[in-house]
Amino acid sequence: MFTSPLQLEAPSIADRDTLAKRESGVTLSSPMRLRMEAFIKAQQKEIVSTLETLDPSKKKFRTDTWARPNGGGGISCVLQDGTVFEKAGVNTSVVYGTLPRPAIEKMRVNHKALDPDVESLEFFAAGLSCVLHPQNPNAPTVHFNYRYFETMDAEGNCNAWWFGGGTDLTPSYLFDEDAIHFHRTIKEACDKHDRGYYPRFKQWCDKYFHIPHRGESRGIGGIFFDDLDEEEKEQEQLFSFIKDCLTAFLPSYYPLIEKRKDMSFTQQEKEWQQLRRGRYVEFNLVHDRGTSFGLNTPGARVESILMSLPLTARWIYMHDADKGSREERLLKVLREPREWV
Repeated sequence: MFTSPLQLEAPSIADRDTLAKRESGVTLSSPMRLRMEAFIKAQQKEIVSTLETLDPSKKKFRTDTWARPNGGGGISCVLQDGTVFEKAGVNTSVVYGTLPRPAIEKMRVNHKALDPDVESLEFFAAGLSCVLHPQNPNAPTVHFNYRYFETMDAEGNCNAWWFGGGTDLTPSYLFDEDAIHFHRTIKEACDKHDRGYYPRFKQWCDKYFHIPHRGESRGIGGIFFDDLDEEEKEQEQLFSFIKDCLTAFLPSYYPLIEKRKDMSFTQQEKEWQQLRRGRYVEFNLVHDRGTSFGLNTPGARVESILMSLPLTARWIYMHDADKGSREERLLKVLREPREWV
């Protein structure tokens, strides 16, 4: 039977965005959501290809491309049981959805631009996440996540937006020179945009990655921030900041893994690494807001969300570090965060 064009369902915002990308590509005049999506996907390719050069066995990341029923999707790149990395994940995620009124009211605490009188709002979220768990206990685990969120009217016009993200280092054994290099590289990226950013976001990171039930931090910090919108800076300025932070990742971490991946280690040191990974698991499953948000999002891809967890970890009853040991030295820093630069 012939169907009148008036009876056809209007294309969704995700459909319209897909058409725009196919017909015109992504340009400087494209909506920020499309520019952020294009940027994180390009960075994902660069990071994955660079990390693969470290593995002498030439083992490659497994790449899974997935789609969400209501638009968006992601690319999960994961390497397991490599020579250098026991587990490594570099994931992009693009989500289109609808926020109900209770969620809007909750978000208005940090974003006054959100209309308090609407029953629902369309939203878009995109981010790039990376977690690397090395085989060698002398090499540090590292994490970063940079993301963009916006709400839109039914036509796809943005009415509120914000950026969030950060990066942090989690060593099992502390090398001061590594910590200094990591923090200095991040600080240089921050200082190009605002000299107050690094101290402010470093303190935020130390507070966020604290494990209350252990009385210690997950690692030696980095930067963390969220809800950066027009009250902070203009959108283009914040996008430039996000880009500089993300492109600083490889310079901040690659020299560390290259230096530590082939160091000799004992079985005792390997067991200590497994204990520290247990702490990593505890934080991610109990306290991490990103993990909680992901698992509670309808249609969530659980495998990609839990990519951050290590392949192996240990919990030993009543374990404590020996006095004067390298393990105790790390614990002192985790219990009292240090200024590295």
